This record gives sequence, C-alpha cells and structure tokens, in this order.
Amino acid sequence: MENMPELVDRTALLRNRARAERDALFLHEALADELQEKLSEVNRTFTSIAIVTGFPDFWSERFADATVVSDEETIALEPEAHDLVLHVMALHWANDPVGQLVQCRRALRSDGLMLCGFLGGQTLHELRAALAEAEAVVAGGLSPRIAPMGEIRDLGALLQRAGFALPVADSTPLTASYANAFHLMHDLRKMGEANALAARPKHFTQRNVLTEAACVYAENFSNADKRVDATFELITLTGWSPGEGQQQPLRPGSAITRLADALGATETPVDQSKD
Repeated sequence: MENMPELVDRTALLRNRARAERDALFLHEALADELQEKLSEVNRTFTSIAIVTGFPDFWSERFADATVVSDEETIALEPEAHDLVLHVMALHWANDPVGQLVQCRRALRSDGLMLCGFLGGQTLHELRAALAEAEAVVAGGLSPRIAPMGEIRDLGALLQRAGFALPVADSTPLTASYANAFHLMHDLRKMGEANALAARPKHFTQRNVLTEAACVYAENFSNADKRVDATFELITLTGWSPGEGQQQPLRPGSAITRLADALGATETPVDQSKD
C-alpha cells in the first residue's frame, strides 16, 4: 500500500548500523552458528547462496562464497537465481516483513531453502518495562523507544503468507548480563540496534528518565552477581520454495495411529453429561 505509514526510519537505521562495532556483534555470531548447524542437517549441497542483511562485512566473512545484498525495500536479487537465501538480523527492522519474505521466495529456485534469523518479541523485555515505568513516572507519558517484534506463535504464519512450503519457526532465548542498564544501552548502540523508529523522540532523553529506568531495571532484573540481565530472543524461520516431489504435510484426520498409543498413555473419556 503506497500510503502505508513507515514504522522504521531507514536513514536512522543505516546510520545506526554504520556505527556498529565488530566486537559487539555477538548476536550475529550466535545466529551464524545456529544457521550453519541447521544447514549441516540438510542433505543438500547449495551452490548459489544469497544473503540479505544490513551487516555485509560480518556475513561475508562467515559465508565467503555468498552474494550479499542489503535489506532494502526492494531486494536486489534476480528471480529463481539461488538455491539458498539467508535473511539475517534485519527482519525486525522491516517496514514490510511479508514483502521481504516474498522477495526471498521469488529469488529461490524450485525446492530452494530460505533461513531467516532476527530478533523476536521477548528481546529486551526488561529494558522495555523499565523505560516505560520510568517515563510514566518522570514525564507522565510513554514514547516509542524499542521496536515492536513478532511473537513466535505468529511468525510461522508469515512464511505461509509469503508462499513457503514446510514452514517452521524456532526460538532461541539468550541472556547477557551488564553492570547496569547504561552499559546495556551503550552496547545496543555498538550493535547497531539503537532506536530507529520513525515515531521515536527526536530530542535527547531526559537524564532523570534514564536514571530512573536504570534504578527500575536494577530493582527488578538484577542477578546473583549484582549485575542486570538482558534477554535477546533469536527467531529462525525455515521455509522451502514449492517444488515437485517435495514432502507434503498430511491431510488433517488422516493419522492411522492414536496419539495415546504412541505416548503409551491412557485415555480418559470426557464426561459430556454435564454439558
């Protein structure tokens, strides 16, 4: 839709990414390891790999033979040119996530594989809560400070909407600890993951809001080492472009083995007399 308001300020996003520092990209390291593990489990040799990301230097190191392109609104990939597409650490900043996935599918050959890794809805829930409480107390209102991120229960549907077969969504929670909330916010800037929302406040945040948020954070999310924990949820979407001879999901109701038998459990009939 041409008049759809933009959630993300691409200019701010690109500026944030340009400031990213290599030693702060531990989430990329974790995701790259997970994707390579998933690929090792696939009985397939991929000969034409494309990577869609806002961090080309890092991902070019991990997949030296891949074509790396930016996660622009229109992705620079030729139709049916690749047998593997990786869309990495970018979908949580997409104005049109389904459109990004559709373009990845179109870039795949028949029975090609796409793996998409990005940050999910549990990411930074501690910081989100601390900032909201602090701003409500100090400023009497709330500002958009952390991008809304998809929940795992909803994300598999994105793959189906984009036309992928055999969709799977996985979640991997990671916990990092920091001396305090200020160190966490500084690290987010080094990751290139600072606030790039189009509706973000365009002025510097009041110091007393940040101080109050740090106090709320320490009070509610400290660990045994007197540091604060921060959650990062890595979501991985797996989907295949449709192809002949591809495995198909069974028709509902076609099972020939009862679940209770498979689990070795005893079924208890439901008493419907009270309905």
